[in-house]
Amino acid sequence: MVFFGYMVFSILFGLLADRYGRWKILLISFLWGAYFSLLTSFAPSLIIKTEFLPTKYRGYMLPLSQVFWLAGSLLIIGLASVVIPTIGWRWLIRIASIPGIILIMAFKFIPESARFNVSTGNTQAAVATLEHIAKMNCSVMPEGKLVEPVLEKRGRFADLLDAKYLRTTLQIWVIWLGISFAYYGVILASAELLERDLVCGSKADSEVVVTGGDSGESQSPCYCHMFAPSDYRTMIISTIGEIALNPLNILGINFLGRRLSLSITMGCTALFFLLLNICTSSAGLIGFLFMLRALVAANFNTIYIYTAEVYPTTMRALGMGISGSLCRIGAMVAPFISQVLMSASILGALCLFSSVCVVCAISAFTLPIETKGRALQQIK
Repeated sequence: MVFFGYMVFSILFGLLADRYGRWKILLISFLWGAYFSLLTSFAPSLIIKTEFLPTKYRGYMLPLSQVFWLAGSLLIIGLASVVIPTIGWRWLIRIASIPGIILIMAFKFIPESARFNVSTGNTQAAVATLEHIAKMNCSVMPEGKLVEPVLEKRGRFADLLDAKYLRTTLQIWVIWLGISFAYYGVILASAELLERDLVCGSKADSEVVVTGGDSGESQSPCYCHMFAPSDYRTMIISTIGEIALNPLNILGINFLGRRLSLSITMGCTALFFLLLNICTSSAGLIGFLFMLRALVAANFNTIYIYTAEVYPTTMRALGMGISGSLCRIGAMVAPFISQVLMSASILGALCLFSSVCVVCAISAFTLPIETKGRALQQIK
């Protein structure tokens, strides 16, 4: 239900952000996220950063957002290790919602996107924002007058399927779905392997709890048990992997380009999914999970940047919103593979994850538009 809610509101917030402004929708999504899920506010915040950053700095600054995502992930794992064994998971959720409420107060320091203001004809507000930025940077505005045509038609779904962007849009949707499928597959598979203590495809000696009625057909094994401190440490180590390849990811994005960089990391992700089936020690398993988390995080970094750069201002938020919505389909399917199929066949589950990553790698390599060094498009 969490992912279904994200899927619906990702499209809605993207549509509204293109029509009524990034700042307003970012605030609304944070108010929503303080109670439900802060995931809905990630895309609007990335769009605002993308539209403010100069072309030559986007490939360096946007991936650094992953550092703060990592910090939050480590914090929630550490918090869970303390809160869940003592007062339960419900209190973990309540405590985790507090930072989102506090962050709402920071919104008065976030300006509306100057690009959006220009597209709506509000050049006065755009100039005021640019003058404020110039003052903060101890610089001056260039001489001249800011002139752009007013665009009445913004945030239209039909524009995404226009002849110029049709192939790009369809391939982006495939990549988003596959990346999300792999990302949540890695996370859930990590927990599944730790919970069931599976190594080399053999069943653990841990106690199996049988649930269901009296009928043998309705009974199913449940391997659920409380995580031990060592399990939380393993989760922390594998989560740190999300930042391990960030420097290489930044170099790849800026020197190889978005398309080639994404196709390489997706191909490596496919390889490491297969390596999970190799007989190895616990340390080897942690190493494979570490690399997988690093690769799937790099994939997300690159596709977020590419999607924000490839679409013009008039439909950038909608393009990001719909992509994020389709991404949740992959997230909803992942548990059935990581937990249900993996119970029957670990090799089958890992081969499926690997195959999807190969398809995404091919799709990324054949994307028709490269956004490296390309200025953001204002109109279609």
